Amino acid sequence: MIHSSSIISDQAEIGEGVEIGPFCIVRGKVKIGAGSKLLSHCILGNDHGYIEIGKNNVLYPHSVIGEVPQDLTYDGQETKLIIGDNNKIREGSNINTGTVKGGGLTKIGSDNLIMSMVHIGHDCHIGDDVVIASSSNLAGHCEIGDHVKIGGMVGVTQFCRLGEHAFIAGVTAINKDILPYTIAQGSWATMRAPNRVGMERSGFSKEEIQEVTRAIRILTRGGHTREESLERIKKECKMLRTVERVIEFIDSSERGLAI
Repeated sequence: MIHSSSIISDQAEIGEGVEIGPFCIVRGKVKIGAGSKLLSHCILGNDHGYIEIGKNNVLYPHSVIGEVPQDLTYDGQETKLIIGDNNKIREGSNINTGTVKGGGLTKIGSDNLIMSMVHIGHDCHIGDDVVIASSSNLAGHCEIGDHVKIGGMVGVTQFCRLGEHAFIAGVTAINKDILPYTIAQGSWATMRAPNRVGMERSGFSKEEIQEVTRAIRILTRGGHTREESLERIKKECKMLRTVERVIEFIDSSERGLAI
């Protein structure tokens, strides 16, 4: 199932049922899981690193997956890109391998939709069931939690974290961390409200949504310092899993919170 016009590295490991369409290039150390498809004009891998994509992924035309990082300090080291299963990576998107200083690994989970012309920089870690709409860009070292939805033409600066179940409105610029379960918008982004609709669709209970809403309002509208807000959340909110996750995320934020 490999088109005669494609060029495949002799170091490549290709799983059962993989389809590689016309004018694709597979370079270097690459492992392609069973049932995955490279539709046409895809470039996968590079001459230095290791790239692994899991099962049933679809790479659309002109996607460039696993090229070396766009980082001036990179000097040909063997770094990695690991992608899970059942991802769709649409036309013209590119995902880079990691850098040594960033841990050497860019990691993409499973069941994600990465739309056209998306850039995912070196050392980013992306969870499962994430949607990134067209023309959005993630700088290096970003962390995107499970079930995050990112609108079109969003820019995320390096080292930012987007917590699970967050919703990022289109044409938003992010330079600080976004709490789980929130909606963020603007330039620079601020957390506007809890993502109640997203949480309902994901099966959270009414009580979980109510308590996380209370916690987020204390943080974003209370007029207190981060430390004072944390104390109020601990006193006034039930310690459900959603509230505990918000507290954990606030405590671990090094970049600062977008409030």
